[in-house]
Amino acid sequence: MITGKTQLLGVIGHPISHSLSPIMHNAALAHLGLDYAYLPFAIAPEDLAAAIAGLAAIGVQGFNITIPHKQAILPFLSEVSEVAEAVGAVNTVWRKGNNWYGTNTDVTGFLAPLLSLNQSWQQAEAVVLGNGGAARAVVAGCAQLGCQKIRVVGRDSNKLQAFQQSWTNSPISPPLSVHAWEELSTLLPAATLLINTTPIGMQPQVEQSPLTEQQMAQLPPTAIAYDLIYTPNPTRFLLQAKERGLGAIDGSEMLVHQGAAALEIWIQQPAPIQVMRQALHSHLGW
Repeated sequence: MITGKTQLLGVIGHPISHSLSPIMHNAALAHLGLDYAYLPFAIAPEDLAAAIAGLAAIGVQGFNITIPHKQAILPFLSEVSEVAEAVGAVNTVWRKGNNWYGTNTDVTGFLAPLLSLNQSWQQAEAVVLGNGGAARAVVAGCAQLGCQKIRVVGRDSNKLQAFQQSWTNSPISPPLSVHAWEELSTLLPAATLLINTTPIGMQPQVEQSPLTEQQMAQLPPTAIAYDLIYTPNPTRFLLQAKERGLGAIDGSEMLVHQGAAALEIWIQQPAPIQVMRQALHSHLGW
């Protein structure tokens, strides 16, 4: 129930109707009995400055940021965390006094299912498919894990070089190398962890995978395949991995845990992760 004292949280993006964050966060807030509401705000890029001022004016306590505002939000923040600086993007903002502060909880979300495996990553080689914004959070996460090598694979040599150079003055110094897609078959036999950050296999192209069957067969039997996509579930990429008996992680856990980490910043208490997970799964019909 919304009262005269209800505190506001939300998510900004353009478009925003696809966002699953309101489902998870409102379920969590209701479970905790907190007088908060989490709302979706559709904000066009040209309206961002006015919107940020408006969110402050109406007393919004914090918000998440999705495409296309994750980099554009930076000039409006008084301070960003080291991890957000390294990733070059912010997905969570909170208000303190008259200022906005930002961080990136995508890294926390990405790491959560890997940390739950309780294995050492010191000798691990991570192969990251794609070199866009999502890949930046993955590289930062793999560096935090302590991976020995992080190999980023892409199709555009100019973008790959720019990706590599962008880490030069970063607070995080990942053991990073970049590779053309044609080199993939030489990298897979040594991969401990293979992460898909590309949109290949996302609805409606559910029959597609970034890897051929032959390439998937090159992975070691102990390798883990991790797809940031969560619809469909499982993706063709993860089905290929499961058919070979490999570990398989889908993107829903990253989504849940990045949301939980954001909520904990705002409400200053543990988030009910299982409640958030169940709300997400119920909505998706799993």
